[in-house]
Amino acid sequence: MASAEKQPMVVGIDDSEHSTYALEWTLDHLFVPCSANPPFKLILVHSKPTPSSAVGFVGPGAAEVLPLVEADLRKIAARVIEKAKELCTSKSVHDVIVEVVEGDARNVLCEAVEKHHASILVVGSHGYGAIKRAVLGSVSDYCSHHAHCTVMIVKKPKSKH
Repeated sequence: MASAEKQPMVVGIDDSEHSTYALEWTLDHLFVPCSANPPFKLILVHSKPTPSSAVGFVGPGAAEVLPLVEADLRKIAARVIEKAKELCTSKSVHDVIVEVVEGDARNVLCEAVEKHHASILVVGSHGYGAIKRAVLGSVSDYCSHHAHCTVMIVKKPKSKH
């Protein structure tokens, strides 16, 4: 009897500790216990901002600044991907697809869900309060309302001092 194709799982990754925690939690709870035959096909997606959105201005001097910003954004993306791959390898999860897509994280993740026909999307929570969420926007909140799949928001436990 042929085994069923694994369901795609998209995990949003960025350079935050919340994202790293969400990926580690996902690997520990959904991949490592069944490392011989994990139930999901793992797809890591990093949203790289456009240089103009990262700078936040357009005007005189932008032509000189944007290439430098683009180079920095590429370095950050490479660091994020390398860290995520190392984490997966450390947990003996080797069958991983990694994508870097330019754009707003909210749209990039929802589009990745559609592209891969994902059954689940995992995102970390930065733990913003209502005011910060209103000003900065919340990727997890947006995805929970707009992604056409189950969305798992992983919150990093608060450290006790």
